[in-house]
Amino acid sequence: MLKLKTFINKISLLNIMKKGRGRKSSSNKAILISLIIFVCLFIIGVPLAIVTFSLNTLPTSSVNIAVIPIEGIITGNGDSGLGQQGVSSQQIIEFIQQANGDYTIDGIILEINSPGGSAVASDEIGSAVKHSEIPVISVIREAGASGGYWIASSTDYIIANRMSITGSIGVISSYLEFSGLMNEYGVGYERLVSGELKDLGTPFKKLKQNEQQILQKKIDVIHNYFVEEVSVNRNLPKEKVEKIATGEFYLGVEALNLGLIDQLGDMETAKDYYAYLYEVDEVDLVSFKTDPSLFDILAGISQDFSYNMGQGIGSMFTQSSSSSELLLK
Repeated sequence: MLKLKTFINKISLLNIMKKGRGRKSSSNKAILISLIIFVCLFIIGVPLAIVTFSLNTLPTSSVNIAVIPIEGIITGNGDSGLGQQGVSSQQIIEFIQQANGDYTIDGIILEINSPGGSAVASDEIGSAVKHSEIPVISVIREAGASGGYWIASSTDYIIANRMSITGSIGVISSYLEFSGLMNEYGVGYERLVSGELKDLGTPFKKLKQNEQQILQKKIDVIHNYFVEEVSVNRNLPKEKVEKIATGEFYLGVEALNLGLIDQLGDMETAKDYYAYLYEVDEVDLVSFKTDPSLFDILAGISQDFSYNMGQGIGSMFTQSSSSSELLLK
């Protein structure tokens, strides 16, 4: 009888242990399911939170573009010496560098209205354009001729008004010769030099044939540089550029057909270019320019007066320069 009771007690104890294990197993399953649900929610929830945060912190769909005007005759220091408005290559280069150093600026527009100028100054600006780390395009308004076109050809894209004056790929060096006038008034010229060609190009005597040949060779070298720059910058065969590099200017519509520009248009066209390039809705223009001096204001008044007196567009082709400076005009 005692053995029977002991056996029954053992069976009861085993049943209790099984029930305990069952409870533990159910509890473990519940914990495991909870963990799985938590992990799933975490995996799904975190990316959603990141996306929501990103959408809330995205910048507006716009870019800032620097506008740098190149107005007037291009020189090294901005002094044309001709009573006309001049633009300094040093100032333009500084503006290009400032725009590159400003993280808020996404591109540059060179607003060109220039008949040309110094070969060196034009080359300096063109070089600065090529070293820009942000896109640079050009908009030719009334004139982007000679030195002005040299600069434009260095940019990534050229837009011009259909009636603008472009091209004029050539070099000029001229000087005033007073020997006849001096003889008329009995004024002499005593020549004292320590080198046969030291006074080459002086206005007080006529050029000898060998002197003319020397100057012409130098002009031809610069002209060849000009042709090579346009050929490389515009991806045109050098032979084609040589044929159109006669010094002739072309209207915007003609320049387009010759491959000298990319599109007809204006500043709005330039804004559309950058909107397409950056896939944005708005393009904000930031002006980079110096305040005009009193001399600039007076020069502008003088130019307006000259235009009204009938010079008009022809005034852009009037120049007077010394032989010491080679001009791209």
